[in-house]
Amino acid sequence: MAWVRVLTVGRAADRLLGPDDPAPFMLFNAEGAAPFLLIGDHAGSAIPRALGDMGLEPADRTRHIALDIGVLGMGQKLALLLDAPFLHQTYSRLVVDCNRDPDRPDAMPAVSDGTTIAGNEGLDAVARQARIATIHRPYHAALETIIDARLAAGRQTILLSLHSFTPIMDGETRPWDIGILYSHGQTGIAVAMLHALARWGDITVGDNEPYAMDDIDYTIPRHAISRALRYAEIEVRQDLISTEAGQLGWAQRLADAILAAARA
Repeated sequence: MAWVRVLTVGRAADRLLGPDDPAPFMLFNAEGAAPFLLIGDHAGSAIPRALGDMGLEPADRTRHIALDIGVLGMGQKLALLLDAPFLHQTYSRLVVDCNRDPDRPDAMPAVSDGTTIAGNEGLDAVARQARIATIHRPYHAALETIIDARLAAGRQTILLSLHSFTPIMDGETRPWDIGILYSHGQTGIAVAMLHALARWGDITVGDNEPYAMDDIDYTIPRHAISRALRYAEIEVRQDLISTEAGQLGWAQRLADAILAAARA
């Protein structure tokens, strides 16, 4: 598929991204034949060289404020188990959050979970547009192109968005091991996943917890709900998938739940 090769190596031409910077997205297991399309809006942690360290301490660049910990490894393992493509963002959510409308202030937050992001303070319109044009827009254009090509080929497409969440936020401990998020539209597979996961009996499953899908979410509403595609947003607690063993274990659990839900 020519379009797959173009998407995998494509890079936006702009001064923000230099020749040594990675492309704004990657497509893993591009030829996956399953009906599922996996995405990772916050899977990456890269920062364009032109932005330096954005005023962040090294430890902050590995925290949940910068990326969804464990999603890249879990997503790759799940993609292989399901034989599904996995499109994921390369850059940190602090550079630009690809699950936000780019016009929202929190698409490039000046503060995240109490940490000041100096590189995002006082951004002017030119600086914001550079990040949107080189990272946010290409990622969503790639996702749109993939979905368009699948639908044109008559391929069923179920969009599964992978995320992870911090066990403690704003001083509050979160009791869930995993959450399934959904709003309106074709929510059947999300609800069926809730039931499939609950049958394990040894995990705490959140129904639209620790977040509820609302107008803050950008990717699922734009690409799935608008097209009447079946979808689910999956949130796994990050400490459970911070190791390769944890990523594999949860990929296996999710593969079982996803396949069971698709058959329901």
